[in-house]
Amino acid sequence: MKVLAMLVLALLALQGCTLVQTVEPWQKGNLAKPEMTFDDDQLERGYKEHIYSSKEASAGGSGLGGGGCGCN
Repeated sequence: MKVLAMLVLALLALQGCTLVQTVEPWQKGNLAKPEMTFDDDQLERGYKEHIYSSKEASAGGSGLGGGGCGCN
């Protein structure tokens, strides 16, 4: 009996994963708000972009020359 009850509970829990959630057009405005972004702190985003571009050596890291090691 316990196994059957646990199986039913597991199936009910997994049912939530199969439902497809779509974003309706009137909900897209809420998702576009600045507070919905993962990196809303502009200073931290600037640091991450600086480190990324320094390590990639593609932009030199905020106008500075660099060798790609991130040590400039």
